[in-house]
Amino acid sequence: MRLAAPILSLLLLLGACAAPRPAPDPPLPYPPAARERMLRIALAEWADWGGLVVAPGQRPPTARAESEPANFPRVLAYWRAVPQDEGAVARNRRLYAAALAGDPDGAALWQEPFWSAAFVSYVMQAAGIDRREFPGDAAHSAYVDALIADAARFPATAPFLPRSPFEVPPRPGDLLCADRGRAPIRDWRERAADQGRFRPMHCDIVVEAAPDHVDAIGGNVLDAVTRTRFAADASGYLLPEPPGAPAWFAIFENRLGRLPPWRETFP
Repeated sequence: MRLAAPILSLLLLLGACAAPRPAPDPPLPYPPAARERMLRIALAEWADWGGLVVAPGQRPPTARAESEPANFPRVLAYWRAVPQDEGAVARNRRLYAAALAGDPDGAALWQEPFWSAAFVSYVMQAAGIDRREFPGDAAHSAYVDALIADAARFPATAPFLPRSPFEVPPRPGDLLCADRGRAPIRDWRERAADQGRFRPMHCDIVVEAAPDHVDAIGGNVLDAVTRTRFAADASGYLLPEPPGAPAWFAIFENRLGRLPPWRETFP
């Protein structure tokens, strides 16, 4: 008996859905130059936004730098680094036009959606880190999940390894991630309980590590790219965050340039 074409098509579709996904290719190693480029780009972006330095939890008056028409192409470049921009580009092109025309609606330029994850994605992409090794996204939780999964599959070669926030001292190039939710997680292992659901997060790129402080640069902090100085002990380990500050749950150890064949030449 011959099946009707619609039924046959449905069966073929269901069969395709049931087929197992192919295993991901192993990550590739990167030279030390990739980490160096990543840090140079993050520092250059911070300088372009005025070089603001703050302490965690500090809320100085914001100049709404993101809404300045002169900064439109900067944030646009960040959003162009993610595959799905949540409508950010189309919406803010309209707001940019309004700002140029003196329309009050232009004051809302780049205020929605938040662009901090797009900033991290831009830095990685501009440094030459392929999406296979760092899958940039409009949400921190999406790339955090991808990095955790990659480290579980390829612990010897994954370019980013999740660590508990007080397990290791941060080093330049690491990602320092915090939970911004009402019931924050305190360790990256707790993320598995969310089963991939969105969770409000924020990650900064560590650019300096010293015996008494750790500096990290992040986007959409006080409506700009801002450098935050976190307290550390004499060995470089982070001290507990102050009351009211977002709760750290992970340091993603950056191993770009620290895996074979470059491991011997990069401490």
